[in-house]
Amino acid sequence: MFGKRSTTDGRPGAAPPPAAAPKVSNPPPAASDAGRTPMPSAGLGAPLVSAPTTPTRIVTAAPPAIATDTRRSESYYETKGTVFGALIEAIDLAQLARLDADAAREEIRDIVNEIIAIKNIVMSISEQEELLDDICNDVLGYGPLEPLLARDDIADIMVNGSGTVYIEVAGKIQKTGIRFRDNQQLLNICQRIVSQIGRRVDESSPICDARLPDGSRVNAIVPPLALDGPTLTIRKFKKDKLTLDQLVKFGSITPPGGDLLKVIGRCRINTIVSGGTGSGKTTLLNCLTQFIDDDERVITCEDAAELQLQQPHVVRLETRPPNIEGEGQVNMRDLVKNCLRMRPERIIVGEVRGPEAFDLLQAMNTGHDGSMGTLHANSPREALSRIESMITMGGYSLPSRTIREMIVASVDVVVQAARLRDGTRKITHITEVVGMEGDVIITQDLFVYEMTGEDAQGKLIGEHKSTGIGRPKFWDRARYYGEEKRLAAALDSTEAAVAR
Repeated sequence: MFGKRSTTDGRPGAAPPPAAAPKVSNPPPAASDAGRTPMPSAGLGAPLVSAPTTPTRIVTAAPPAIATDTRRSESYYETKGTVFGALIEAIDLAQLARLDADAAREEIRDIVNEIIAIKNIVMSISEQEELLDDICNDVLGYGPLEPLLARDDIADIMVNGSGTVYIEVAGKIQKTGIRFRDNQQLLNICQRIVSQIGRRVDESSPICDARLPDGSRVNAIVPPLALDGPTLTIRKFKKDKLTLDQLVKFGSITPPGGDLLKVIGRCRINTIVSGGTGSGKTTLLNCLTQFIDDDERVITCEDAAELQLQQPHVVRLETRPPNIEGEGQVNMRDLVKNCLRMRPERIIVGEVRGPEAFDLLQAMNTGHDGSMGTLHANSPREALSRIESMITMGGYSLPSRTIREMIVASVDVVVQAARLRDGTRKITHITEVVGMEGDVIITQDLFVYEMTGEDAQGKLIGEHKSTGIGRPKFWDRARYYGEEKRLAAALDSTEAAVAR
């Protein structure tokens, strides 16, 4: 039997009720504490907790301005705590763990329905369904985060302690009415997420990067570093992966600019994607990788695996933090150096943050054409300066001119992404690295985005323009791959559109 819901003769038990009923104001710990021994309990035929003398009625508050979640009253959470406590006593968590998700959810729903009937809790059918879903999410999923994770229009989920949850929709941050029971429930969910990839988050290891099964990136930081309770940040991935054609449809780039990016991805041109936080760097990198040939061996290196390459021959590597003894760390530089021994044709670094920039440049300049990486920078010129700074931080005692010569020999194109103040994301520059004059790196913009105004709804108005470069430096490489006609058409069509 899954739950402890019957006596030896199979009928609802007549055993005495538990000695101490769970208090509404202090519900039991979340069911994610799978190691805890289930408390002895009578069958559901006997009251699991003292029945209220008067029927309990759920009082729902007025709906919030944001249609994300209904703001619930305190009585809802009190009732949920009471039912949840009775559920924990009535089920066997060890047997629950052996069931698949659908079967476990059905068993939990059956028991919760019985508890509601026994305790004489009065609620409508919709309220009861809402309570059932909430409790199933608490036991089997990510609790109050489940409805947010199911929405594909949300880009970020930001949990600032148990009582405050923000989301980002269409580039704008909004506050939701969702809350957790307490900080312990939020901590349990953080631990449930990070344990899936063999990591931990607690007082001894209070910071952790992790990921969800769909590839969404998760950062958790808990007390004592987070003063107001556990803080959880989730960068969601869309279920339907964006393509370059969709970016064109959304207005992030014009069709000729999209064709230029296709040529860059197809012709094995070394590319750096730069931009600020939340500007869409990883999404753009995913789009560029769609034009890699299926017969190429691609190796990716990331702190938390986010890239979603569709090619059949992809090796995914991920860094590892130190264990509790401070040993066993594998950083990004170790991964990039190891890539060179794995016979890659392209190396893709999820995000360049430090001295691994030197190894990425070495890879780009030693036969691994078409390698790519992302980094934080506000302009293409600043991206090149940051690469130089990161190499210097690695302790390399190289003259600045030598580092810049290495950058010029390695990086062919910088693609700049930006999130504008109206929440839209645009590709603002496609910039080519041309060479050096003296000690200065020379670049030329092939495409730029220029803002021209703002409409009545606060949306920025602008257009992508060609700078008139008719023959970029990588023309010969495009001709080698048979893409020179597409490249010429992309540059000519944009130039003609600007002339009109």
